Amino acid sequence: MQHGRFLYGLQFAFTIAVCAFLVVPVVMSILAGLTVNYFVGLESGLTLRWVLEVWDGYRDTLFLSLGLALACLVLTLLLGVPLAYLLARSRGRLARAIEELLMLPVAVPGLATALGLIVAYGGLAGFRTSAAFILVGHVLFTLPFMVRSVLAVLSVIDLPTLEEGAASLGAGFAQRFRDIVLPNCRNGILAGALMVVTLSMGEFNMTWLLHTPFTKTLPVGLADAYASLRLEIGSAYTLIFFLLITPLLLALQALARPRRTVFAERDPSAENDS
Repeated sequence: MQHGRFLYGLQFAFTIAVCAFLVVPVVMSILAGLTVNYFVGLESGLTLRWVLEVWDGYRDTLFLSLGLALACLVLTLLLGVPLAYLLARSRGRLARAIEELLMLPVAVPGLATALGLIVAYGGLAGFRTSAAFILVGHVLFTLPFMVRSVLAVLSVIDLPTLEEGAASLGAGFAQRFRDIVLPNCRNGILAGALMVVTLSMGEFNMTWLLHTPFTKTLPVGLADAYASLRLEIGSAYTLIFFLLITPLLLALQALARPRRTVFAERDPSAENDS
């Protein structure tokens, strides 16, 4: 009994240590954006000056990053969910080859993918200087995560039997996809959406090469702030990033929670009357 408690305490202490190792640098960075003097620390006092300065000078990058993340989520849903469904229904070698090819943008460095996009589409001046050019790169990078998340859920259910049962009751393809496929892969869709939004908001390597002075995203602006040694500005930038991304993550996690099924209690008097 005591041995079990000791192991539990050891595991709990190890978990706290790992969490502290990950969280403490983030907390220190956020506090740096709220202090009057970064080098003095909290003794110099707290202020919102740096946060307001970031908001006045960089709010366009914040809204651009948020818009790109949401647009990337919509496109990966429209492309990734049907593609995962097709891969789940097809068990051949071609489907497996396509599934592996989808992972190439993740395996290849982001700079190499961005360079390929510039070589292929850099001649389209209007497209090259627009935010849509960055969006294409984000979709290429995040689409595999959506496909894999949905495919993992669809692979563990007997999808053909469910669809055959629905078809025998007269349901067409559109109705089967809406009422059978989508509800069963709901958790996979939400897990993929969580990864797509976070990866798009924080993507830097590819975006750094694809962006222009008029399409600067939040991570690129954050790198510029730190590169110019404006540590308070960069830390305040980090704080605003967390204020933007945290509500999205909490909302997606709330949607991903399994729904409770409520069963109505039978009325014995109604059964006797019948």
